[in-house]
Amino acid sequence: MGYLQICQKAHRYDISFESLPEYQGTFSRHKCAGCAYELGILHAINGIPKAKNDSVLANIPFSQAGHVRHKDAFTAYNNGYDFGLSIAIAA
Repeated sequence: MGYLQICQKAHRYDISFESLPEYQGTFSRHKCAGCAYELGILHAINGIPKAKNDSVLANIPFSQAGHVRHKDAFTAYNNGYDFGLSIAIAA
């Protein structure tokens, strides 16, 4: 098994991620919901089309710490994308 990148960012302990649904699926299992959220924002503000599936999370780190533990990273991506659109429109 190869090296797995592990998220060390403080967003792992952001309580706002507690509201995300639990996820124990396959591909994006254990991906960092905080990094996924940030990726969604980045895509939205840069005009990148919203991803249709969780393969967009392939290159984000894993995390099993804090409030992102066992949370649905693809839902976090979608929430981040929607937030990114709202701030891009307001700007």
